[in-house]
Amino acid sequence: MFIDQVKISLKAGDGGNGLVAFRREKYVPFGGPAGGDGGKGASVIFEVDEGLRTLLDFRFQSKFKAEKGENGQSSNMHGRGSDDLILKVPPGTIIKNIENEEVLADLVEHGQRATVAKGGRGGRGNSRFASASNPAPDFCENGEPGEELEVTLELKLMADVGLVGYPSVGKSTLLSIVSKAKPKIGAYHFTTIKPNLGVVQTNDGRGFVMADLPGLIEGASEGVGLGHQFLRHIERTRVIVHIIDMSGMEGRDPYDDYVTINRELKSYNENLSRRPQIVVANKMDLPDSETQLDMFKEQLEEDVKILPISTVTRKNVDQLLYEIADLLDETEGMDFDSVEEETGVHRVVYKHEKSRDHFVITRDDDGAYVVSGNSIERLFKMTDFNRDAAVRRFARQMRSMGIDDALRERGASNGDIVRILGGEFEFVE
Repeated sequence: MFIDQVKISLKAGDGGNGLVAFRREKYVPFGGPAGGDGGKGASVIFEVDEGLRTLLDFRFQSKFKAEKGENGQSSNMHGRGSDDLILKVPPGTIIKNIENEEVLADLVEHGQRATVAKGGRGGRGNSRFASASNPAPDFCENGEPGEELEVTLELKLMADVGLVGYPSVGKSTLLSIVSKAKPKIGAYHFTTIKPNLGVVQTNDGRGFVMADLPGLIEGASEGVGLGHQFLRHIERTRVIVHIIDMSGMEGRDPYDDYVTINRELKSYNENLSRRPQIVVANKMDLPDSETQLDMFKEQLEEDVKILPISTVTRKNVDQLLYEIADLLDETEGMDFDSVEEETGVHRVVYKHEKSRDHFVITRDDDGAYVVSGNSIERLFKMTDFNRDAAVRRFARQMRSMGIDDALRERGASNGDIVRILGGEFEFVE
């Protein structure tokens, strides 16, 4: 089953909690705090495996949760960090954040990695907070929550050459005779319902990857037929081989086919119209093909090189492979896009900067003030509210972030309820 687009949920591991402990030994008069830090939570990392050709593995499992770090221990022993969760994807996979459609990673090379959901750091033990003014702190931190998000995995096949054209023009037959690929071949439209890849080797030792894409029809760029679903796979190809049925046995005019397919490619992506294209006149072994070819050449306004072949008799098939290989050599390293498409790992960096804009204050129906925002919610989750010292520290952090002043500006007074992630506090001047 060919799967080229899936939606999955990711949850990186939370950091382990810090520990409140004290060193108590008979002959050590000044033991002091000895609580260790929690271990780092596991991150969710995507890695390219060139042996994969589909996103099928993500069809049956859509939720992935990494392990949390171990909690800190006494005697200043830190918790163990968890091993990262590695998810294997095929080359050409694009990872997008569903919430804002931002590209998090574009993975194209074998072994390439991208950290998409970062694991939380371990909470600090009480020994970390010892100071001259507070030599025996009795509070610690909980582990930082791991990042949690929903992403879309979108696969664009990594092929050097893409075969395009109307259904039943001979694309699958051509791929089957020039490579070891075994695409389905039949005398009816839309025999090919998924892209097929084959490795082609020319007689002079040059090789390239060829993709047979499902047949396009008029309106493909708007979702008609199978074209809209698979047009994305053409974007990665360096050379387009446009195959035309020159026999006219389907009742279509070859020139109309040529114009229609090129129009659909341009409508889908303007850059595809500038991609090097080889026009192939197929089925030249059938009657009237020569006459149709002459008429086709007369109708063409631009100077386009046309290579007549027959996939049945294999006439000029080797010549076609040489033409493709030569064009690939000529276009090596060239960029045909008007705006250069960046490929490689993109990592979104989540910065926890002090700013008056990193929290939002709203009102509940009962009049309570609700404070939300990534930074304050992160601090809330990392605070152990069972210890008074930790609660006082959280209050100082809220004050330093400007939340107290913002609540006053909103009209908060003594005794008003303030909520953060379900926790309730009384506002005190």
